[in-house]
Amino acid sequence: MTRHVVATVDQIPPGARMLVTVDGREIGIFNVGGEFFGIGNRCPHNGASLCRGRSVGLVEASEPGSYQLSRRGELVRCPWHGWEFDLRTGKSWCEPDRTRVRSYDLKVEPGSVFTEGPLRAETFPVSIEKHYVVLDV
Repeated sequence: MTRHVVATVDQIPPGARMLVTVDGREIGIFNVGGEFFGIGNRCPHNGASLCRGRSVGLVEASEPGSYQLSRRGELVRCPWHGWEFDLRTGKSWCEPDRTRVRSYDLKVEPGSVFTEGPLRAETFPVSIEKHYVVLDV
């Protein structure tokens, strides 16, 4: 598995998204309330860019006329035909057993992680002030 630093945390504020290309794949990185999710950018239904879709929540009804909104911003709606995909799993809400987009594991790691290693060389004082969003492919 190869690790790729795709952004700093402050480049993708809560509610925002960023489209990155890693190993020839377009991947949408979404920040939902400080939690980061990555999904393939291409809708499996007809190929639309999911990063251009609207982030929505889950609408649930216990009975007709009584509904609640939960999981705000955790679903993305395809801009062409409205298919919704779960950012956590990549599963489609239209056909969850058959249709999905690839989801990617993301981690937020301090910049100091990238300066440590088994080999040693002459060093100089450095300060690391940012945290990075890291994608494992």
